[in-house]
This record gives sequence, C-alpha cells and structure tokens, in this order.
Amino acid sequence: MTITRRSTLQGLAATGAASALGAPYLSTAARAQAKFPSRKMNVLIPTGQGGGAERLARAFDAVWSKMLGQPFEYEFQAGAAGQVGYTLFVQKRERDGHNLLFGNMGPEMIMYALQKPAYKFPEDFIYFCSTDVDDSCVFVRKASPFKRIEDVVAEAKKRAINTGTSRIPHPASIGILELGRQTNSRFNLIPFGGGNPTQVAVLSGEVDIGVLPIAGVINLKEQFRCLGVFNKTNIVADQSDNAPPINAVFGTKIPDLYSSRSWAIHTSFADKNPEAFALLEKTSKAVSADPAYLDAVKKNGEITELLKYGDRKTCTEYANNMVALANEYSSILSARRKG
Repeated sequence: MTITRRSTLQGLAATGAASALGAPYLSTAARAQAKFPSRKMNVLIPTGQGGGAERLARAFDAVWSKMLGQPFEYEFQAGAAGQVGYTLFVQKRERDGHNLLFGNMGPEMIMYALQKPAYKFPEDFIYFCSTDVDDSCVFVRKASPFKRIEDVVAEAKKRAINTGTSRIPHPASIGILELGRQTNSRFNLIPFGGGNPTQVAVLSGEVDIGVLPIAGVINLKEQFRCLGVFNKTNIVADQSDNAPPINAVFGTKIPDLYSSRSWAIHTSFADKNPEAFALLEKTSKAVSADPAYLDAVKKNGEITELLKYGDRKTCTEYANNMVALANEYSSILSARRKG
C-alpha cells in the first residue's frame, strides 16, 4: 500500500465528511481504520534497556517511523527469560496494530517451549520481519589464560568451567552444554539476565568464559577474544580473531545455533486488518533495504554483515525450528535450570 498525496487528500475529505455527519455516526472501528497508523507506535522489548535489541530497533525505526508517519516509543520488560514481556504484550497491550514487540526469536522461543507460558504461538502473536542472523560464540576477556577453544575444553575436562550466559533458554546455552556432552567436559552455566551483564561478568573474571551472540562480542573486541562459533562458517571471521567453527575443531555435531531478532504483532490484528498489516509488512521490508537504515546501524556500532531480512514465513519457520530444538535439548537445559 503506497500513501500518495491524492490518497491523503481523499482521506482528509472523507474525514471532513464524517465530521459533518457528526461523531456518533462514525464507529470507533471506522475511525481507527480511516488512517493507519493514526498515533505513535508503542514497542515492547522483553529484555533490559541498553542492549543490542534496543540499538537495532532504534536504528530500524529511524527509517520506519518516517515511512509510517508516526514516532516510536519503547518500554522494556525483562524477566523470566523474556516471559514477562511476552505475557504483558499478549495479555495487557491493546491489539490495535499500534503495539509491537521486538523480540529475539531464538532464546525467546526456546523459553516458550521450556516454560510453557500462558500464551500461544502463533495464535496470540506472529513475527513478521526478522532483522539479523547473529551466531552464538564462546568468548573470554583478553587477559584470559584461554587462548583457543581447545584450551577451554581441556580445562573443562578437569573441572567445571563457570560460563556466563544471558539466560539459560538460549541457543548459545545449548551450544556450550552440547559441547560439554560431546567432548566429556563440564560447563556450569550462570545466567546474568542480559548480554551486557554477561559481558561485565566475563570482563571482571566472575566467570571463566561467556557464551553470547557474536555481534555484542565483536563490538567490544578490544576487551574480548572470540574463541569459536556454533555454526558451519564464521561470516565475520575477520572481525572476531578468526574464531573457528567449533564443530570443525572437535569433529562434534552441534547444530547451527544463532539468534534472530524480529518485529511481532498481535495475530488477531493482522487477521482482522489485512490492509494495515500489509502496510507494516511492506514498509518493514523496505526499511531493510534502505541505505539510511544501514547507516543508522553503523552509527550505533552494529555489524551490517549480520543484517538479514526475513518475512513472516521465514520467521515462523525459524520460530518453529527453535521450539523443536528446545524440545530436543530440554533435558540438558532443564537440568541446568534446576541446578
């Protein structure tokens, strides 16, 4: 749907005619649909403020807000590995299309599968525009005695290595626990409730190593050393100390484990308002290809090589794959949650 000067004038004319008839003759639903969006967009991010999700969302909305003609306002609701934010979004936020969620599908769909919250995917919400592919990695502070991933595993065969993670239900958590299972090594996962606190714990020496999406680690590469990635290839090897794919080092068979952030909306709104939802889909896709968006990402210090647009179908497939992955590894994740 393209908003032209002519369509805008027609809309204004229609509004004027409706006003002449009097407000009682124009239903609330009709007024809401006369122009969409008709007010600011409210975005809920189910993690703490100041992390990678916020930086990426704000870079995105710097362009999207101009296309939609409305500003974006944010709230942050961390807790229970994302469950608090999603529950608030589904149960408390108005389903009028002006409320969006910007989530990290990987860890949050793993949480969904493990914690079985009181909402349903995709019945209650849908993802419709993913923004990036962010591989999970193992990293240490620059002063760490561990110089290679082989050093970490060798030590973990002698003792349990304290490992910082943003949350237990996370692709990176699956990666390190599965590495331990396949190499007979031990890793003690400690969740810190976000990427920034995890990085601080690694930097201070509170934990021996950390596992997180690679983008945040590269952004602080003067302080951290990346030791390996949970993927077939490391597409940002030149920016991450040429960290190798972990499977290539040990001959393990760990699945590709990456995070992908996405915009989400209430399913009921998308179903009942196909034209308005199509506008959100069309404009969000356009943002992903807009040079101004790439510039905004660069200014925020993010890595443009990791940006990758995905539509509703791609998002749904990824989300369902994360649920399947969580179910496959539920025993090791549940053991860590209890321990």
